[in-house]
Amino acid sequence: MSDAAQPTAAEVRAAAEAIKTALDRHLAAVELRSGEDDPAVYEAFNQLAAAAEAYDELLYDRYDEVTPFEIPGADDSLPPYAGPEEPNAVSVLIRRDYAVAEPQRLLAQAQRVEAVEHEDGGGAGEDAAATVHGALGILFGEFEPDEIASRHKEFGLEEGDSTLWVTAADEPAEPGEWLEAPFEQADPQRVVCRFDVSAVFDEDDEDDEADEIDEDGLDTLDEDDDLEPLDAER
Repeated sequence: MSDAAQPTAAEVRAAAEAIKTALDRHLAAVELRSGEDDPAVYEAFNQLAAAAEAYDELLYDRYDEVTPFEIPGADDSLPPYAGPEEPNAVSVLIRRDYAVAEPQRLLAQAQRVEAVEHEDGGGAGEDAAATVHGALGILFGEFEPDEIASRHKEFGLEEGDSTLWVTAADEPAEPGEWLEAPFEQADPQRVVCRFDVSAVFDEDDEDDEADEIDEDGLDTLDEDDDLEPLDAER
């Protein structure tokens, strides 16, 4: 960053004061919380996270220093909540990713569904389950998304990342209003809560566990260490 673009010392001081104010508001919200999912606490948390991030950036830009703390669970990609305090409606946005791990299993399941539908005198066109994209259309048309999520291995699918956003709305949408572009109008500032599932989190946990094992001082084998074979008669 050039010297001309650097924040002033006063701006850094103002950001520090903003953190103090946000801390007081967060503590007050926690002390007065009405339940486990009190939106006032959630909003105060997000405001504190935003204030801390702003201060950290200004501190680094001005003095090349960083803060020693991190607020866990803050949504890096979401701004502070700015929706209605008492939403009259909510929208639930869900994305689940899958890999087609076993195409033959997927095709076999779709063919079973197709066979039953033909016996009942309806269903998809002939040989619709002969291709992977056709089989996907059959299965996702037959089963609810939650059922596919719980039985994904039966369908030859492997889970990837998933996310669920609950967004606040002033009024329910009119019928058919958003069907052409269902996710286009999602406002990050109206996200009440979100839940993410990713293998990245599992990898982080594994790294932490590995670090704990190393810190416990467990001995590791050197290349020259001898291993005695197990006695098969034991």
